[in-house]
Amino acid sequence: MFRFFSKLLLNHTIISFKACYPRYISSLNSASRSNDQQHLTLNYLTNSCGMSLGMAASACKFVRIKSTDKADLVLQLLRAKGFTQSQIACLISRRPQLILLDPDKILRPKIEYFESLGFLAPWLPRALCADPRILAASLKNRILPNAYFLRGFLETEENFILSLKRCFSVLWLDTELMMSKICTLCAFGVPVPSIRRLVVLHPKFLFLGFDSYEEKVGELKEIGIEPMSKTFIYAFSSMSSMGHSKWERKKNVLMSFGWSERDILRAFRAQPLFMTASEKKMKQLMEFYLTKACLQLSDLVRSPFLFMISLERIVIPRCTVLEVLLLKGLIKKDVNVVSALTVSKKRFEKKFFAYFKQDYPELIQAYQAKIFRGFGNKM
Repeated sequence: MFRFFSKLLLNHTIISFKACYPRYISSLNSASRSNDQQHLTLNYLTNSCGMSLGMAASACKFVRIKSTDKADLVLQLLRAKGFTQSQIACLISRRPQLILLDPDKILRPKIEYFESLGFLAPWLPRALCADPRILAASLKNRILPNAYFLRGFLETEENFILSLKRCFSVLWLDTELMMSKICTLCAFGVPVPSIRRLVVLHPKFLFLGFDSYEEKVGELKEIGIEPMSKTFIYAFSSMSSMGHSKWERKKNVLMSFGWSERDILRAFRAQPLFMTASEKKMKQLMEFYLTKACLQLSDLVRSPFLFMISLERIVIPRCTVLEVLLLKGLIKKDVNVVSALTVSKKRFEKKFFAYFKQDYPELIQAYQAKIFRGFGNKM
């Protein structure tokens, strides 16, 4: 009996082994092929695409290159369209699947369509690297319908192009979703011309969730900015461009220089976009205006546009010109510095520069100044 069961067990083991052996060998071959493909992918991404080993290893989780023929054509197309090696590495690391797409059927038509809109290198490669999802979106079913809708809503080609320059990513959004969000703002009482201006000024708002619309409209109403007002879209744009924590950090920066909550709201109602200045820029400008330009806190609250101009390109050169004119006695000490800093370039030059520069050539050097030590007791 024991020999019977031993023989039966041995025969069963042999049969099972014979049955499993082909599957075992197939499994080994499959694992070997997988390892080969992973090795090929890793090498290709590092050597041909210029990616770091870490970036390539991460990309290998999402893509396997079986043959380099198609991938070579993708890289050839990107280089021909003005992509640098670092931009190719960035693009593929963010969207690894792009390396496997058909370059002539999928990638080239999209890039050439963008070029037909006037978006060429070096701008276009930078925009696509910032959001490679556009290249993965369908030209026929997503990009062209979005472009058609935006053109119709924005009315002019100029508005359409400006909107795309500010947020190229809107081209891969769902068209019906965009329409729904625009209709939501209409339902809150925002006039269509204002929404049109908002899509040009700050198209990123289209990425906000519907709950955010209601929340921000409510917040703006609380501080006295109604949907029908002219400043609403700028206030909505300013508030939509940052999260609550960033908003609070900027308020804290201003308060550290003596601003009150009331001051901030007053300035925001007057010029909502002043809050889009970075925290670093706010600190630099506050320090400069109070210590070197001899302005008062009340000047900044009344003229928040002072936060929207460049310290290096506008404020310092103009203050230096004013300083020279003061030293020469060509302008009075009670000159309105705020007005001089916020008027247009043409008006500033006409009033403070063009008339005097022939007799006082030092003004030319002053208008190119990079450093301003302050008015001191000259004011």
